[in-house]
Amino acid sequence: MLRGPSGLSVAQAAAENEHVCTRPMAMRRTDTDTGSSRVVAVACGATREAVCGPCARRHRRLRVEQCRQGWHLEAEPDTGRREPDREQTALMGYRADLLTLGREALEANEPGHVADVREALAEVDGALRDAGVTSRLPGFDEIEHPAPSHRGRSTRRRADIPDLPRRPVRGETIGQTYAGGRYRPSLFATLTLPSYGPVHSARWRGGRIVRCGCGQTHRPDSPVLGTPVDPDSYDYARAARDAIHFSSLVDRFWQNLRRAVGWNVQYFAAVEPQKRLTPHLHTAIRGTVPRALLGQVVAGTYHHVWWPQHDHPVYGGERLPVWNPDASAWCDPDTRRALPTWEESLPVPDAEPADAAHTVRFGAQTDVRGVLGGSTEAERHTRYLTKYLTKSVGETHTATHSAQREHARRLLDALAVTPCSPRCGVWLLYGIQPRGASSRTHPGQCRGKAHQPHALGVAGRRVLVSRAWTGKTLPQHAETRRAHVRATLTAGGVLPEGGDQPARSFGNSGERASPGATWERIRPGDSDVPPRPLLILDSIARRRRSRADYQAAQHALALTDDAADGGV
Repeated sequence: MLRGPSGLSVAQAAAENEHVCTRPMAMRRTDTDTGSSRVVAVACGATREAVCGPCARRHRRLRVEQCRQGWHLEAEPDTGRREPDREQTALMGYRADLLTLGREALEANEPGHVADVREALAEVDGALRDAGVTSRLPGFDEIEHPAPSHRGRSTRRRADIPDLPRRPVRGETIGQTYAGGRYRPSLFATLTLPSYGPVHSARWRGGRIVRCGCGQTHRPDSPVLGTPVDPDSYDYARAARDAIHFSSLVDRFWQNLRRAVGWNVQYFAAVEPQKRLTPHLHTAIRGTVPRALLGQVVAGTYHHVWWPQHDHPVYGGERLPVWNPDASAWCDPDTRRALPTWEESLPVPDAEPADAAHTVRFGAQTDVRGVLGGSTEAERHTRYLTKYLTKSVGETHTATHSAQREHARRLLDALAVTPCSPRCGVWLLYGIQPRGASSRTHPGQCRGKAHQPHALGVAGRRVLVSRAWTGKTLPQHAETRRAHVRATLTAGGVLPEGGDQPARSFGNSGERASPGATWERIRPGDSDVPPRPLLILDSIARRRRSRADYQAAQHALALTDDAADGGV
């Protein structure tokens, strides 16, 4: 006999219905004036629907608004840097203290203290990013493992690829107008990676479906579409490398495009997997670029991976490198000689293109469409760009056929033996010590995102937004929405209960600050932490009160408008 649902599952279902976080964090809010404190439930802020549906959908709505606002701007966005505020300078001072403590812990050989400092630095760096601080900050790894001197590479283009036009890049970001300023079109483009072998397809030609390379005609909804016709000859190794280095190729494309057109092209892009599980890029481009020039840039863009060669594993199975504590190095299990380091295995600075570990390029299929601002097509493409942002790359295609499962398995097996970064533990399989190698490094294992099944090799962000797209960060877009709600409540004469949410999210833990209050995440083991169902119910109650306040304010404003119209 089936038992009834648990209280937690019922509370989470109610939270889903009310669009409230299903896994809130317990935070302690302390009033700086009175000194009183209480525990408050704060949304987790997850971006994946599999983790928290309401928070992921809220994040997607912000992205939709961000894409819509920046696509057809009529004036240049304000991208000037603001002066640092007190909150940012205080966080930076705290970060300086942490770096000093970490250096002292390293000199005193206190690994436990080093781990604590590393965790605290990660928290404060998240706080600085959410507070609006841009650019990368020197991390703790630079202290623990100083980076070697930069090894320059030749900037000469490959001889087998024609040169691209190069113009000085002006600062303009908005698109050109046509027909006397009546139209300001933009572009929607899709960039793909090359083929790694024939796959099952269902293409239309002349009003009918063309026969697939396997000799059969597949329905458009056939589950085998995108899977290899011959899995044994499919180049999974190249597909895995291309997926891992796809973000670097995309960065090079935007650099080449701006140099080719001579103005600061802005974009909002999303990385999605095709049915063959290969990443491709959907992007909204502000303004227009001649299609011939765009195709030329796509064909002429490539990225050389100047890493050590890693074509054939040296170790595997039970025969793996061993850690030698006396030499503080990974050694060959037979000779006990230290393996070469990552830097020692790099190609020489004046190496030829053929000496690069890998070269990634775009495929021949490029789709470009013109879009007018304010049209239904612009809205449709905006929704399409953000359609899957609540899912990870691997969650957008569900395997329902044995061919799909086998294809995904082979790709994941290839990714498991493909290094994802200079610090990846997979390098040990190729007889190379990764950067920062220690006794905690596991040969052939890496916790990097690229090796996780849900990422399918895409280690970077799924949403790529240029800095001058709207002139605002995503937290600033969220603050704009909150300011609109507060203005509506104030204009409607409704005084809501304030202070139940921090003004800014500073990552998953650490102290938070907002006017009149400080926020601190409750650590495990605190005696006054309410059960999670109670936190969820508290969030539901506050959401209902907030919704009632907002509706009351809107009703009051509507009555005011009606009275004003009647007076006229």
